[in-house]
Amino acid sequence: MELKVSGKWWATLYSGGEIKEQRHGKNVITTVGLQALVDHLASAAAAASVWDFKYIAIGSNNAAEAASQTALGTETGRATSTVSTATSIYRLTSTFASGIGTGNVYEYGVFSTITTAAGTMFSRDVEGLITKGANDELVVTTEITIS
Repeated sequence: MELKVSGKWWATLYSGGEIKEQRHGKNVITTVGLQALVDHLASAAAAASVWDFKYIAIGSNNAAEAASQTALGTETGRATSTVSTATSIYRLTSTFASGIGTGNVYEYGVFSTITTAAGTMFSRDVEGLITKGANDELVVTTEITIS
């Protein structure tokens, strides 16, 4: 599923309380408009007040992703992310320190809470196997592009 930002507009001209003309069309979202949305997402994540999707989870299940999924297959760790932005991109980076998420890592998800196996999953990705040892540190970055 691809996320895009788009808009529509309606214009209705009234004369004497009656509709005289109507127009309907699509917006062109500007680059600065997209960046304003990304900046809002980042500021809300930093404040943890409106946009709570600032947590990355990892897991050991390698079943394919599907839009209908609400959790990782087998979650093994979750961490708070550092949030940053670039043009039309909302970027999350989490570090899984030694002892956290040890074992096979195939899956990654963005969540609305730090609590393991809880919250809303915004996205999920499955990749090739990474075997995280007990003393290893895993840094995971995800980017959400709004276009």
